[in-house]
Amino acid sequence: MLNATTILAVKKGKQAALAGDGQVTLNNTVLKHTAKKIRTLRDGAILAGFAGGAADAFALFERLESKLEATRGSLARAAVELAKDWRTDKLLRRLEAMLIATDGERLFVISGNGDVIEPDDGVAAIGSGAPYALAAARALARHTDLPAEAIAREALAITASICIYTNDQIAVETLGG
Repeated sequence: MLNATTILAVKKGKQAALAGDGQVTLNNTVLKHTAKKIRTLRDGAILAGFAGGAADAFALFERLESKLEATRGSLARAAVELAKDWRTDKLLRRLEAMLIATDGERLFVISGNGDVIEPDDGVAAIGSGAPYALAAARALARHTDLPAEAIAREALAITASICIYTNDQIAVETLGG
């Protein structure tokens, strides 16, 4: 189920953080509490997270990694190339997932509809808890001096208390200061 998770990215100052909960659900049953939905790519230079089917996400991570290799590490170019392939390839079009990726400088939401969206405020979220995580992270980013990692962690904790598809087993990866 595409919406059964929450992934949040926060870029603040010189730090970027990508956080995800650990819950895996099938319909209305929790199957796992500690899944890792965030990956480091290009030897830790890129962070990526997924919402959606795990097999689909792994296929997309592999594709993103190959696009990063082909573009010599340019996340912006790799994201556009992945979105183009995802939208036009008959097999990829069937994948039900969304990705968030950051290189610490730029942050993108990538979808199978051909979307490559770079948020204006350095905060993005995908999955069922996305609206809650986005609201909490934006409020924390605007009204506190917390670093990106703390904002991501606290925003997901808030989300876990609201969204039944988000749990409090939060994993966070960071880039930069």
